Amino acid sequence: MRILVVGAGVIGLTTAVCLAEAGYEVHVVARDLPLETTSSVAAALWYPYLANPPERVLGWAASSLRVFSQIARECPRAGVKVVEGSELLRQPSADPFWASTVKSFTRLDDLPSPYVDGWSFEAPIIEMPVYLTWLLERLEAAHGTLTRMALSALPDRADLVISCTGLGARRLGLDTSVKPIRGQVVRLAQVGLRRWSLDGAGPTYVVPRESDIVVGGTDDENDWSTRPEPSIAADIMRRATAMVPELAGARVLGHRVGLRPVRPTVRLESEQLSDGGRLIHCYGHGGSGVTLSWGCAAEVLAQVEQA
Repeated sequence: MRILVVGAGVIGLTTAVCLAEAGYEVHVVARDLPLETTSSVAAALWYPYLANPPERVLGWAASSLRVFSQIARECPRAGVKVVEGSELLRQPSADPFWASTVKSFTRLDDLPSPYVDGWSFEAPIIEMPVYLTWLLERLEAAHGTLTRMALSALPDRADLVISCTGLGARRLGLDTSVKPIRGQVVRLAQVGLRRWSLDGAGPTYVVPRESDIVVGGTDDENDWSTRPEPSIAADIMRRATAMVPELAGARVLGHRVGLRPVRPTVRLESEQLSDGGRLIHCYGHGGSGVTLSWGCAAEVLAQVEQA
């Protein structure tokens, strides 16, 4: 079976790897190459965010967590590490719906002001430029291909097409329910930080990687601008430093913006086309593309094998 995967972000590449390693002939076509996608901007801490419905997200996230944990143990060059960190909250809260999925989930005491609740747990951090390159190598080792191609519509000359188009689904799939939520981040030089931190009241996060720290962020709905704004960067740094004082004076390495593809629910379903081909939709993962990637790819593979 010849399969075309449209989209080379983390969802498209992960799906293509699963299919190619299962023995299918897989070709990825995309306007943007992996390091040009929104996926490459992500701080990429495993954490379900801006994705629904919760019951499906939980299954996909748990599956992905298992795979990332295995990659961290077995493939050091993939850029995945399991790291402990904390989410801090300004109001008392029940455990999150995914709490039972993670290791070492622990309620925090003796919190700094203005926080009154919170928890710590272990979660994978995925260094996206390294990881996307590693994924592409896996695809090529399984005889899959990647071709840069700007499409005006989804392809119709394949046994099966898989749409992993993110925001591109608005144009290629005529799905106007997919909307951007703009996320701006600042890259800082490492200052010896090893734990990640989240502010549960808003989009403030600090995610340490091997040689830098990704600090964010924003969640501006329907904002299509990919140009970093200096005033927003200053506000991000103010919020992040208030949460993690060790960041004060850290050298700024760069600024980036990504547009998260948000939809009322993640779309993962199969459609029979009038010409006899099949189309599987797999997009609308919001801020959880990395977090849900392996779980969604496994479900796509299951749908392919059930046909």
